[in-house]
Amino acid sequence: MNQLDKKSEAWSALFSEPMSDLVKRYTASVFFDKRLWKADIEGSLAHASMLAAQKIIGDSDLAAIRQGMAQITQEIESGQFEWKLDLEDVHLNIEARLTQLVGDAGKRLHTGRSRNDQVATDVRLWLRGEIDLIAVLLVDLQKSLLALAEKNVDVILPGFTHLQVAQPVSFGHHMLAYVEMFARDADRMADVRKRMNRLPLGAAALAGTSYPLDRESVAKALGMDGICENSLDAVSDRDFAIEFTSAAAIAMVHISRLSEELVIWMSQNFSFIQIADRFTTGSSIMPQKKNPDVAELARGKSGRVVGHLVGLITLMKGQPLAYNKDNQEDKEPLFDTVDTLKDTLRIFADMMGGITVRPEAMEKAALRGYATATDLADYLVKKGLPFRDAHEIVAHAVKEATSHNCDLSELPLAVLQKFNAAIDKDVYDVLSLRGSLNARNVTGGTAPAQVRLQLAKHHARLA
Repeated sequence: MNQLDKKSEAWSALFSEPMSDLVKRYTASVFFDKRLWKADIEGSLAHASMLAAQKIIGDSDLAAIRQGMAQITQEIESGQFEWKLDLEDVHLNIEARLTQLVGDAGKRLHTGRSRNDQVATDVRLWLRGEIDLIAVLLVDLQKSLLALAEKNVDVILPGFTHLQVAQPVSFGHHMLAYVEMFARDADRMADVRKRMNRLPLGAAALAGTSYPLDRESVAKALGMDGICENSLDAVSDRDFAIEFTSAAAIAMVHISRLSEELVIWMSQNFSFIQIADRFTTGSSIMPQKKNPDVAELARGKSGRVVGHLVGLITLMKGQPLAYNKDNQEDKEPLFDTVDTLKDTLRIFADMMGGITVRPEAMEKAALRGYATATDLADYLVKKGLPFRDAHEIVAHAVKEATSHNCDLSELPLAVLQKFNAAIDKDVYDVLSLRGSLNARNVTGGTAPAQVRLQLAKHHARLA
């Protein structure tokens, strides 16, 4: 029996009794960290190539390791690989199988490294690939939002503050606010990737190694931007996992805010939009119901990812240098964060493309809330009044409109002139929703002309 196949694995000679089955299950990670297998093999092959180049192992050993890893890859991809709880994690499972296949060459692979720097390398390699995929998904979602915005530049939506009607905005402008958010999320992911893409391998357990390793060549082979310079930090650092989860949590919060608006807008009290049926569910008892379950669930899943962030920060806060077994607990929250974010981005890119907008309902709601009150105040300021005086006058005008159950634009000119004689018939251009929208023709404003400029900029950025 191979040494690594024994019940106490690689440290069996030191112990007088085998690990209990309960402790094996409690400490094992193989059934969730096996997703790191590609990164583990990639890192091991780069390490083996460097060992051979440095004459630490022979060329025949390198050839055997490559051959064995190729077979292990085939076995894992075909589902034939046997993952063993006794071997605790992905690293020992692959190493044991390699040794079984190629003998002593497999045992020599671990020269100059520890599982501490090995797992730190594997997680970085794996997460780097996931970040690259997330970057693509963020682009897909932005493009979906851009398409929805482009179709609805001239649609008037009541803009809210405190969930009270505030001012009219272009629906396209509103969608572009989320494009900006997800663009920042993509920038954050790129920043995380940059800091994460450094090689821990060669730090060994915590103090480095006495073998003449060429760590820089391994970093280059793995497409990394350099090495982790301090061996203690290299094996114990999980900042990159925390930083990624923080970026993911922020992205999920943006998703949650969008979800909240979709839920509100789809309700019968608003009826601003319709979500495609494939993203909704019915009721088991009320046949008339169409529920925005995807948006609601995404809103809930944002709390899950935020929880993972808190968990990872708490995991790290009390750890002394260097590696501690606590760090095994970084993987499940990290893996779940990646899975949750990827799934959510995919489904939202599709769902936003299936939104049907109801312009009439939006415009009717904007008219109910005196959305052009600020425009009337601005009108009076341009006539020479101080803004605070204009603000007070408009408040009285709104009160008058409320008492007559009408919009400001529906008040007769004679009534408006009671509040200030400077008001003339041109005020009705200002008080219209369309006039209000067009008036905000400044960079970042909601005027359709500005929205189209922003659309062009985003299209060019994402091309």
